Amino acid sequence: MPPKKAIAFGKIGSFGQLSISTQPVTKSEDSGFGKFGKSDEEFRVEPTSDVERAMGFQGFGKSKAAPVKNFDLESLVEQSKQVARERERNSLKVSGAVNSVEVEAAENVIGPTPPPQTTESIVTESEENKISLAPKKPSKITTRTHSDDEDVDSSDSEDDDETGTYIPAALEVNLNHGTKPVSALSVDHSGARLISGSVDYDVKLWDFAGMSSSLQSFRTIRPCESHPILDLHYSITGDAILIISGTAQAKVVDRDGYEKAECVKGDQYITDMARTKGHIASLMGGCWHPRDKQEFLTCSQDGTCRIWNVEDVKQHKGIMKSRSQNGLRAAPTSCTYSRDGNLIACACNDGSIQMWDHRKMFVNTSVLIRNAHQSGTETSSIVFAYDGRNVATRGGDSTLKLWDIRQPKSPVHSVGDLFSRFSMTNCAFSPNDRLLFTGTSFQKGESGGKVVFLDRTTFERVHEIDVPKAHVVRALWHPKLNQIIVGAGDGNIHLYYDAAKSHNGAKLCLGKPKRIRPHEMMSTVRVITPHALPMFREDKPRSTRRAMEKARKDPLLSKQPDLPIGNKGSGGRVATSGSTLSSYIVRNLGIASRIEDEGNPREAILRHASAAAANPYWVSPAYSKTQPKPIWAPESNDGDEEPDAKKGKLN
Repeated sequence: MPPKKAIAFGKIGSFGQLSISTQPVTKSEDSGFGKFGKSDEEFRVEPTSDVERAMGFQGFGKSKAAPVKNFDLESLVEQSKQVARERERNSLKVSGAVNSVEVEAAENVIGPTPPPQTTESIVTESEENKISLAPKKPSKITTRTHSDDEDVDSSDSEDDDETGTYIPAALEVNLNHGTKPVSALSVDHSGARLISGSVDYDVKLWDFAGMSSSLQSFRTIRPCESHPILDLHYSITGDAILIISGTAQAKVVDRDGYEKAECVKGDQYITDMARTKGHIASLMGGCWHPRDKQEFLTCSQDGTCRIWNVEDVKQHKGIMKSRSQNGLRAAPTSCTYSRDGNLIACACNDGSIQMWDHRKMFVNTSVLIRNAHQSGTETSSIVFAYDGRNVATRGGDSTLKLWDIRQPKSPVHSVGDLFSRFSMTNCAFSPNDRLLFTGTSFQKGESGGKVVFLDRTTFERVHEIDVPKAHVVRALWHPKLNQIIVGAGDGNIHLYYDAAKSHNGAKLCLGKPKRIRPHEMMSTVRVITPHALPMFREDKPRSTRRAMEKARKDPLLSKQPDLPIGNKGSGGRVATSGSTLSSYIVRNLGIASRIEDEGNPREAILRHASAAAANPYWVSPAYSKTQPKPIWAPESNDGDEEPDAKKGKLN
């Protein structure tokens, strides 16, 4: 009788040509369908080297060279045979159909199953798969049904709702910038560094990774002399910082605060702003291009928005003129790029919002919204949403509005009663684009400012963060750190975060101990020389009190100040007149050479006549030969005698 054919996997796509041969059973000639014989003979499996390398184990059973020591092959084979028999009976009841879930599980573990030819071959291959996978337990395979999909989707939606409404403000850390309001804040895209600017002209750089629990900045610069800092922005790569101040020239510094470029100033005597190379009035805002690290935008009170290139700041790259409804100049108060960089938007002091297409000539506006805010107020911030469809504006009329650039005739949502005292108060979107937040200033009778969070779809107040006894000037929410950074009016920077959902940032520096710098630590090093000569040996001070008393008596060690002047003076100083020698000499000479004003001046002069005649020195020798001898009028004894009357004038 010819031997039975061996049962094999067939071709497996993911692992190549793999096959497992089995020894035929020769004891019994009669065998059932899909069974290994009527008698329970020992079924041997001899794995090939390909299966061993692909599946990651040594063998299915006893090897010819050495027995397997990890598990008992006989018990595993018996258990696999029982499972195969039960699955065979179930498959025969359903007319030879194979469970699709098991086929899918086998495909996930060892690769796709070849297309079936007959019912017998499919069943035997399924049985052989179970036998081959028995020695090593496969990874857990989960089969998803419709009910499972609904549960998973509902759980995902609940998680999204939770992250959309949750605000990481459970913990707070304060950084001190100074005593004046913090008017500018920016964090680089990686979240490693923070930069802050104030109206006290200083810019401070903070490094979260290098900062200890002392919370001190590693550098303080004053880039624009005596001009307040209005805005700061990190570039998309984090290697440059744009500084907007009260001057007409924007500056670009590197990551460590060293100046890289300064924009040129325009000619203030030229009327046409397109013919000047730069701004001629103080700046109001600026930002970097979201995709081009070399390009940035600035707006000024001269009624223009200009595009610059970092490599060439001697000439602007592009200029946009903002005009009011009557055609006159309208000064932009804030400007920004869209998320893709295709639109440039600015808010003007006439209450309008004007946008230009970056891909076209900047002649006409592509989006124009008149009377967006109250005319004459400064719209302090304009920002695009992450989806690029909506724009939020923070007006100086205590309002916050949301606009749709596709239908700009009226705002989508608007909310009032958001009082602000500063022209730098901004607004921003949350990282998940579901919330919109801005800062407020406190009025008389209130305890402090607030950071107000609004739902983007309904514009209802979701949450408020109170900042006691301080105005909220700047606020930003970093997407990578998941932390909220607030610049207050009292010079402090408040960092709000959550211990579980926030990453790095303020959490890095809180766990580090305070470092003592070398110049802050004063230490006295005592050199011990036990074998030195007595004249060079330093005695160990037994009592610090005696050493202090001894140093107090020594004027050099104690740095004793000069004692007050006594009656006779001390230390070369004279006490009678002033504390200096010059004052003493001037006073004494004045007393010694004092002339009595009561005497006759003629007598005072003639007192020296005899001495001058006997010993002429100054004037008399020079005029002795040319001048006659002077004759003085005799003195009269009667001083009351009146002189003769003058002769009258002859006609």
